[in-house]
Amino acid sequence: MAAELSGTLEALTTGEFAFELAMLEAADSDLDGLLERLLALLLKLPALQTQPAGLLFLRNPRGDRVLVAQQGFDSDWLADHQAGLSNQLPDGDSGQPALITLADAERPVLVVGLLDSGRNLGDIVLCVATETEPGHTERTFLANLGRAMARVVSRCLMMETLRVREIELEDARADAIRRLGAASEYRDNETGMHVMRMTHFATAIGKALGLDEETREILAITAPMHDVGKIGIADAILLKPGKLTDDEFAVMKTHTDIGARLLKGQDALIAAARDIAATHHEHWDGRGYPSGLKGEEIPILARICALADVFDALTSSRPYKEAWPLQEAIDLIRQQAGRQFDPAVVLAFDQALPDILRIRELYRDDIIDPNQVLALPPVPPREDEWVKWDDSLNVGIDVIDEHHRYLFDLTNDLYAVITRKRGFRDVTRVLKSLNQYAQIHFRAEEKMMAHYGFAALDHQKTQHHLFQDTLREFAAELHDNPITAQHDVLSYLRRWLIGHIRYEDAQLRSLIAA
Repeated sequence: MAAELSGTLEALTTGEFAFELAMLEAADSDLDGLLERLLALLLKLPALQTQPAGLLFLRNPRGDRVLVAQQGFDSDWLADHQAGLSNQLPDGDSGQPALITLADAERPVLVVGLLDSGRNLGDIVLCVATETEPGHTERTFLANLGRAMARVVSRCLMMETLRVREIELEDARADAIRRLGAASEYRDNETGMHVMRMTHFATAIGKALGLDEETREILAITAPMHDVGKIGIADAILLKPGKLTDDEFAVMKTHTDIGARLLKGQDALIAAARDIAATHHEHWDGRGYPSGLKGEEIPILARICALADVFDALTSSRPYKEAWPLQEAIDLIRQQAGRQFDPAVVLAFDQALPDILRIRELYRDDIIDPNQVLALPPVPPREDEWVKWDDSLNVGIDVIDEHHRYLFDLTNDLYAVITRKRGFRDVTRVLKSLNQYAQIHFRAEEKMMAHYGFAALDHQKTQHHLFQDTLREFAAELHDNPITAQHDVLSYLRRWLIGHIRYEDAQLRSLIAA
């Protein structure tokens, strides 16, 4: 790289290049796109000898560098080397560019600090063709570029934080609806797993039926409200272990009317929840209750929830009945097409059956049997698999292995929504699902360990608590720096899940009977 460029950089920064840089500063908050445009812009300055490859690191609230955008690197390679790369970078507090060679990547790079009003926001790492030190002109230019990019990043952070606040207000409303549904379920179901299974059954059926993503999200939020009216049913009837008398059943049926009265309002979520609560006991042929609706008079979400609710009730044990054999329950659902259930919903149930069978094992009530062999349909490989499952991760307990694969799926879902720029709403939705399922998995795993006398139970509990505490910390960080937090949590999940399974859960093999 030449020491001086005879005014070339100065001329460009007062002409066409200055205009393009100003346009870059006005860009949106897509940091991958921003980095790509910056690299394309710098290629117009051949004297800098930059390459179409680079990295963008931002600082999280603890001051650690987090990789938030990249161009020209292999994603899998970066996932394995991110920590090593960030540790090689200079502190960047001076604002002056530094030329170093990344040991793992074996390529020279220019590191440009992003300083905004003295605050170090992160670094841009620009790959260059040679290790020639930049001269005074280039250093001045790059320092000014770093400050300009810091302004862009600072604005991106502000915009994302505002979006977080708006979405959190919307989510608070949805959470209130979910919690009311869960509260009603806990009155007559010790673990509350029924409402989780039924909700996941319903969303799987909705997907097979072709409902759009927004409608499926409404279904996921409001399905737990199907039996909210049971809040108004006396314990003597609701918790009765035997068969109800005709009079008692007449009282029980009023839970649909109670639910409809509880869910008054014009809000779209409340209206959907009211439809489900009021009509999920209506039958396609008009012989249901409370209003004798038939066919498409019954709201579609209620038709889906009706089938999901009955299937889980049939295949679950209750104080007053044994669980039906799985095939008998499936046969009954099919027989009731055109009678109790919408025929199209029954067809969607059949299509979704592999997912439904998996959900039954993931959200089970009983203690896991280490020797149980699952006969589930194979899960097709994902095209967007980021955390990869392989046979070396099997601990030999089928149910636990299925739990672990599902945690991998949720982590890959999170990776997909982040890399595809789906937005903060989807990030929080998947992160909540992952956190919720991790708690379910840990609880089931600990019950199994306690039941079979696993010696390292206390150590496992400690590890589980640390994981949940860390996820809560990441959720809190989303308030302060939503950009770094979502990338930070991805790196943590990949590292923790694989390490925990290989070195902690692998010891669960000792519970398998010889």
